[in-house]
Amino acid sequence: MLRTLIAICLFSLTLPGSALAQGKGIRFWNLTTSTISSFQLSPAGKNDWGPNQTLNDKDKEVDHDERLRITGVEPGRYDAKVGYRDSRQCVVRDIEIREDAVFSIADKDLKDCNK
Repeated sequence: MLRTLIAICLFSLTLPGSALAQGKGIRFWNLTTSTISSFQLSPAGKNDWGPNQTLNDKDKEVDHDERLRITGVEPGRYDAKVGYRDSRQCVVRDIEIREDAVFSIADKDLKDCNK
C-alpha cells in the first residue's frame, strides 16, 4: 500500500509538468554563408508565398548558423523563397517540414537564384 501511495504521489508531481510541456515548434536553421533578410514559404509547387518569416526575429534577419522560429505553417512539404540584402533571391524546392523539428538550408540547396 505504501509503494502504491508513493507511486501515485510521484506520478501526480510529474503530470502537471508533462501536461503543460509544449514542443519547441518549427524552426529554420540558416546554414547558408550569408545573412538572410527575407524567408517565405509556399506549399510545394504552388507559388503561393506566405509572410516574411524573418519578421519573427528580433533583428528581422537570420544570420549564418542562426535559427528562426517559423509561425503559421503546418507540417508538410514546402518551397522556400530566400532573399538576401543584395536583392538576390533563391528558391529551394520540396522541403519537408515536420512538427517541432528543425529544417535547414545550405548554399548547395539554393537553386533558381536571380538578382
